[in-house]
Amino acid sequence: MKRREFISLLSGAVAWPLAARAEQTTMPVIGFLNGQSPDTFAHAAAAFREGLKEIGFVDGQNVTIEYRWAEGQNDRLPAMANELVRRQVAVIAATGASAAAPAVKAATSTIPILFIVGADPVKLGLVASLNRPGGNLTGVNQFTNTLSAKRLELLREMLPGATSIAFLLNPDGPQAEFESLDLETAARAIGIRIEILTARNAHDIDALSTTLAQHQISALFVAANPLLASQATNLIAMAARHRIPVMSNERRYPAAGGLMSYGTSIEDAYRQLGIYAGRILKGAKPTDLPVVQPTKFSLVINLKTAKALGVDIPDKLLALADEVIE
Repeated sequence: MKRREFISLLSGAVAWPLAARAEQTTMPVIGFLNGQSPDTFAHAAAAFREGLKEIGFVDGQNVTIEYRWAEGQNDRLPAMANELVRRQVAVIAATGASAAAPAVKAATSTIPILFIVGADPVKLGLVASLNRPGGNLTGVNQFTNTLSAKRLELLREMLPGATSIAFLLNPDGPQAEFESLDLETAARAIGIRIEILTARNAHDIDALSTTLAQHQISALFVAANPLLASQATNLIAMAARHRIPVMSNERRYPAAGGLMSYGTSIEDAYRQLGIYAGRILKGAKPTDLPVVQPTKFSLVINLKTAKALGVDIPDKLLALADEVIE
């Protein structure tokens, strides 16, 4: 081989890895901030990646996802948000806790932010309006905190003899006060007494067993909240020991042995967030992406749990159910 050809070949061999490294550094990075743990939200993260894939982005191929998990400790969210901002990610998905989006909003006014919230994002100060969010935030509003009255109505149909229901909420949630007031108003209208219970962490939830044993409670109504959802299995097991049926917003509750749930799909919300993330990577601006509002609501009933508790499910509810777990 001639000396000139050898030098040319060597130059190409050196240039190739340099080009490969340059390509890797230009791969867009998505920051995924979640207030809970990767174990409890693995299904949600998978749905987020599925939404990205639908629009042409695959983690590890043409996009990188940087995950940050607060493990239920909201005080860690601001530092994690600032870390992602310093990382200069292309977009940040703020999920898994009502405090996630405000933490990221406080950290940056330029990087696009995508949120999933159960309360009204306008009232939370995240966007100017649902159709024209303004600023650098948009996302999905699941209406989880506005469906409590409907869930109570369904629970009353399931348990017509219920006189007292325990309502478990996280008092640190942004809409906790409004949700409890709405539920108490709805309960008075149908002659049911509401016992308000609170839990801010896993320790508080463990302490609920004594409370449930001391009160004559017809059912446990669990508020829509990421912390409580992450403890769904523990809550179901605790209620089962006292033969108390459980109602909430997510399918994970009846799937774990609760009686029923009514709400929107968590997986669909995260999939939609993934689609929005992909659209932003392709050049869309958050202010031009309306806040997504779900149109499908799902009623799930656990028939096996109903039989174990001696609950006769009305034919009307069985007909309305989108899924019956047997």
